[in-house]
Amino acid sequence: MTVRWVGGYRTAVSATTPSGAGPPGAASPGTGPPSAAEAATLPQLLTWRATHHGERVFLVVDGQPVSFADLDRLAGEVAAGLWAWGVRRGDRVAVAAPNGLPWLGLLFGAARLGAALVTLNPRYREQEFGYMLNQSGARLLLCPAELGGFDYAGFFAGFRSQVPTVERYVFLDRPGRQETWSGAGSFDELVGAGRAAAASGAGPDLAAPAADDPAVILYTSGTTGRPRGAVLTHRSLLASARAQVGHLGWDERTSTVGALPLNHVGGLTCGVLSLLVAGGTIVVLPAFSPTAVLDATAAHRTTVLSGVPTMFVMLLQTLAEHPVDTSSLRQVIVGGSILDPSLAATVAATFPATQLINLYGLSESSGASVLSAPGDDLGTVTRSIGVVIGDFAFRVVDPDGQPVPAGTVGELQLRGDGVAAGYWDMPAETAETFLPGGWLATGDIVEAEPDGHLVLRARKKEMYIQGGFNVYPAEVEAVLGTHPTVALAAGFGVPDPVYGEVGVYFVVPRPGTEPDPDTLRAWCAERLADYKVPRHITVVAEVPLTPAGKVAKAELRRRFETGA
Repeated sequence: MTVRWVGGYRTAVSATTPSGAGPPGAASPGTGPPSAAEAATLPQLLTWRATHHGERVFLVVDGQPVSFADLDRLAGEVAAGLWAWGVRRGDRVAVAAPNGLPWLGLLFGAARLGAALVTLNPRYREQEFGYMLNQSGARLLLCPAELGGFDYAGFFAGFRSQVPTVERYVFLDRPGRQETWSGAGSFDELVGAGRAAAASGAGPDLAAPAADDPAVILYTSGTTGRPRGAVLTHRSLLASARAQVGHLGWDERTSTVGALPLNHVGGLTCGVLSLLVAGGTIVVLPAFSPTAVLDATAAHRTTVLSGVPTMFVMLLQTLAEHPVDTSSLRQVIVGGSILDPSLAATVAATFPATQLINLYGLSESSGASVLSAPGDDLGTVTRSIGVVIGDFAFRVVDPDGQPVPAGTVGELQLRGDGVAAGYWDMPAETAETFLPGGWLATGDIVEAEPDGHLVLRARKKEMYIQGGFNVYPAEVEAVLGTHPTVALAAGFGVPDPVYGEVGVYFVVPRPGTEPDPDTLRAWCAERLADYKVPRHITVVAEVPLTPAGKVAKAELRRRFETGA
């Protein structure tokens, strides 16, 4: 085993892996681990489950049960199909699709090849797709042909020249124009190619991926406006999932509804992979709908309900108008944002037989890293984000990076197997966040209590969370700044009763122009996911500056709040 630096992160590479090996068969390479706890990679764990609990239902998708054996079989077919279409170990394949069986089939199929899955939000548009597909060097993209009125097949037919590394476009359904351009196919054709390749027996199985190989590249917007692809390894994903399962006491009796997007660690690690570790069941919904979540909770008698605060606001409103039986619930987990005390009290009163749990995690920690302690009462849950879990360790540091004692406010830093391997092909940004000694600089400001509970005092730099999705103003400001009427843009998030937070932006016009807020919103909608589009745009002659010449956003916020 040799170690090399790839894309700014450290990875272990087998010296004996054949670069031109043949397609994998229906099962993962090797005999597999003796227990689920010893599985080192995603395909090892799935195959162990399929071998020992093959007929047990793991997923419910579109109302249909999918056993561990079913998913393991699909993963083998997808892996063989990817191999037949030229994907090899170390390659990247991308997915921009709703939650569903093809999404998970691609995840585990790519993992068997030692390829990494680039997880994209289907709500992305030209700006995000272009940057992330090119930056990751993805060779294949799985996406819908059409979704929510957006013609993905038509878009990529005209956009292919902008993402030259993508050789194959795999659509969930067959697009009408498919026969008119090369490289387009369907998910059924990918699976069919895999079955044909496996049946032919051409070539030996590929060597199993290593624990420190990249499994997922998940983009998290950087504060400079340039998204960073967090490299989540098999080890880091399983470490975070195992930490969550051990802390919460999950087992094969645990079940939940998976409505958080799989392109985020909240849906992927805290949902699907944690249930895979536990051996439980997850009802996968294509997207969040409060009625669908509640109906699935009642129909399947699930034991855990998870979501971000915005989702719970909608769930509570819907439950009042559409009562269902939620008596099966034992745990309610709220993550992704600071839990408002009034919302926490309402959730606790609505689900009195459950344990209310706060969850804190980041893309860079591969999922949950801090959870409420088992005995935490309502006051503690609303005051604190909880305690570190699994093998995670923490320290709180001052601006010079020196640890401070309990009761002192500082930046939270984490260390453990769940910490990601860095940012893809961004060594400078990796060095800023992934520090010597294995420490992850979260950028979040906390105060540690003497018993280890962490109190969140300020969130990561300027990020705000709209409807459960992270938004970094620098990214939106950069897009606004490309409009011919905008000389400068500055924004931040403000509270919103429905979405949690929404974006407010101030723009300074270029000389001789008159920016129109509606036109600027449409400009952003063409280039960014809809949740990043500013809700409020104000045109101003100038913005206040700090002595260092930076935009004084605190003063801009004051002006917005006071109407000055």
